[in-house]
Amino acid sequence: MVHWEAAAAGIAAAARFADQAGIKVNIAVVDAGGNLAGFLRMPGAFLHSIDIAIDKAYTAAGFGLPTSAWTEALATHSPAVRDGIPMRPRMVCFGGGLPLRYEGQLIGGIGVSGGSEQEDEACAKAGIAAMGLTLD
Repeated sequence: MVHWEAAAAGIAAAARFADQAGIKVNIAVVDAGGNLAGFLRMPGAFLHSIDIAIDKAYTAAGFGLPTSAWTEALATHSPAVRDGIPMRPRMVCFGGGLPLRYEGQLIGGIGVSGGSEQEDEACAKAGIAAMGLTLD
């Protein structure tokens, strides 16, 4: 499970990273069931990015795959799968969502939205590090 203290630490670290980078983002942490464990909207972050951040975390937790990996993952599938998966509600197939793992077990996801895909993912990585987790 994702403890509230870990979610808060991850969100705070991701926000500090974004602040230092000069970007305004929304940050979400979900548990393995996709339930919201924590959320922060930095003042001035895009309103539409609220749901995108939450859905990035949800997608990462649901599949155990970084959201940035979907372009490559879908390339090996049929056109129907390539067209269909991205159309699923709450599915995000671009960078900024990372799975959370503890001792090899998928425990949730973190999603960041408001910067570029690379900026969002860097913020998420800072959050993961602050939670004492790794990308493995």
